[in-house]
Amino acid sequence: MKFPIVFVTSGPAPQAEFSMTQRPGKPPTTAKWAFTARFRSRAFGWRGSDLAARRLKEAVGEIRRAAKADPLRAGAGAVSLLERLWPALQDIDTSSGHLGRAVYDTIDALIPIIANAPADRPTRGKWLERLFDAIQQDGVDYLSMVADRWGEIAVYPELLTKYADDFIPLLDRVWTEGRPGEHVRGAAICLSALLASGRDDELFRLLAYPTRKAWHYHQFGAEALARKGLPDAAIAYAEACRDGYSDRGIDGFCERILIAAGRPDEAYDRYGIHQGLRSTYLATYRALTDRYPDRDPRSILQDLITAYDEPGKWFAAAKDAGFLDLAIVCARSYDADPVTLARASRDFATRQPAFALETGLLAVDGILRGRGRDPTSIDLNMALDAVMAAASAANYSDWAMGQIQRLGSLAAAPGREHLQGLLRYRFGPIEHAPSQRIES
Repeated sequence: MKFPIVFVTSGPAPQAEFSMTQRPGKPPTTAKWAFTARFRSRAFGWRGSDLAARRLKEAVGEIRRAAKADPLRAGAGAVSLLERLWPALQDIDTSSGHLGRAVYDTIDALIPIIANAPADRPTRGKWLERLFDAIQQDGVDYLSMVADRWGEIAVYPELLTKYADDFIPLLDRVWTEGRPGEHVRGAAICLSALLASGRDDELFRLLAYPTRKAWHYHQFGAEALARKGLPDAAIAYAEACRDGYSDRGIDGFCERILIAAGRPDEAYDRYGIHQGLRSTYLATYRALTDRYPDRDPRSILQDLITAYDEPGKWFAAAKDAGFLDLAIVCARSYDADPVTLARASRDFATRQPAFALETGLLAVDGILRGRGRDPTSIDLNMALDAVMAAASAANYSDWAMGQIQRLGSLAAAPGREHLQGLLRYRFGPIEHAPSQRIES
């Protein structure tokens, strides 16, 4: 097995967790997987991010279903899918971040399936060889989490020893004699194996080489201290690794250590609320409430709104959580998306007409005043229809008609004049301009 040196920039790595549980089993069955036909080399084009994310979710579902009846086959299938990630996804534009999150969630779901599969040592050894080759060929480090959690998936002490011992001489040479910026692809494999096998002295000896405490490597040292029952030392070690690029990973590690130490309030105040946004504001809120089930969800949402100073962005989270009073406060903010408000008004028109009425009027105002990303006439009609439906349910039809006409009488933002014309066509102008407009 050869260990090439490559020149790449390391980024923050997902948190590593390890397990040594294993049991023997039978050879895997050879039934074909549906996902293999969808994850061929270069299967997705430049704009294939959304499709690839859906295919990944389907593939994980297929493997999880198989794991219930045949965990060994599921483990083999998980290895096969991981091998196919880079070849299949290499042509996709990843600038939105959507695909990166989908890949992360996929790998996070597959690693326990591989680790818990009842594979004997020769079978698991072959799996590791295949994964090692996939890591070497990975063009964007999709599989960095696999390297970080190598100790979890290797399982057998002999395999842990093999990958640690094979890498140590290379790391000794590169980290002492190599040029600045040289990077051993798969160095995390060695560090993870040392951690999982309890070889802490060798782990810290290697970590003493790099002059800069990169969290990608030093997360293993912090984890070793945590496993020794030294949470404060582990947190101090992690904090010393901050470089402006790994803060989210460090915050997540420190939060987890404090929660495990029975200090959830400290974890929440120091790290939980400041870990950064996920793919959506709603996902951020849900993730935080999942990590702190004993904390009041309303207070969590209020803390998020305060911490990030973008009230309008939290409208969907407040609405879906059932806090409609908070949702209205968010809707009145200038940064609320008017199309999102229009959809909410439509959905709540008969259930909560007062909420829907104000939300819909704010949506109309935002569309005409230039907020949101290029709303269309369809979006404006949706908002107008929702307002009138809510007004009818609340017996405020005449008042709502007057409010719509007043909004239409105000100057439209540049580029939105055609939408103002649509409103006036449907509801007509008013004779006198209002003294005040709806505050948003």
